[in-house]
Amino acid sequence: MEHLEHLPRAVAAAASEKKARDITILDMKGVSLVTDYFVICSANSVIQAQAIIDNIEEKLDEQGIKSLHKEGSRDSRWVLLDYGNVVAHIFVEEDRVFYNLERLWGDAKAYKYEA
Repeated sequence: MEHLEHLPRAVAAAASEKKARDITILDMKGVSLVTDYFVICSANSVIQAQAIIDNIEEKLDEQGIKSLHKEGSRDSRWVLLDYGNVVAHIFVEEDRVFYNLERLWGDAKAYKYEA
């Protein structure tokens, strides 16, 4: 994972600070034209998911990095934060299992983030 760019690691680290589970970075280069990386993580509840989202936004904002787009609201069970070459997906656990982005994008190289 050392060779991954700074931004996906920064997103994963910010999610980890709020106890996100099963943080996975998918290298989307060569697989998707939309972005270079997905960072996918799980939360136990909508409240925890919002804490994770807030922390990601705050930590990246401190580095002068603003999201280009956000999909989902404060009570959503899946929120997407688009930072251009990195797209973060924050799920409540059951919804992550249902949508299973790792399987959908199975051609992408996957890295488990460990704090």
